[in-house]
Amino acid sequence: MEIEKIRNVVYTDDFNEFYNTLTERVAEKLNEGIFYLETIYVLSTKFVKKLEGTDENLYELRTSVGHNEYRTILFSTDHDNIIQAKEIILLNGFLKKNTKTYSKEIKKAINILNSLTS
Repeated sequence: MEIEKIRNVVYTDDFNEFYNTLTERVAEKLNEGIFYLETIYVLSTKFVKKLEGTDENLYELRTSVGHNEYRTILFSTDHDNIIQAKEIILLNGFLKKNTKTYSKEIKKAINILNSLTS
């Protein structure tokens, strides 16, 4: 039985570089989150959460493996609300270490987004 995709997920080169550094276990968990993005209409904040304090409509895909927290910053191309989005771009990913890392990665995601739209 094939499951219908309700969203198209696009991968940036930056995201692919991050993905290629992951262990098999982490990649499997991240793939599960991406599958949820593609197939589940209402997304739990356990998996996807809006990034507050950014002008852009950025969200994070949350992946937990053991004690490590991985984040993928994503953007909805066609709607302000990710639930109603039909296309999502995975901008970049990182291992969450502290808030300093978070700020740096959000800035990086904004730069990636700006380069895609210019």
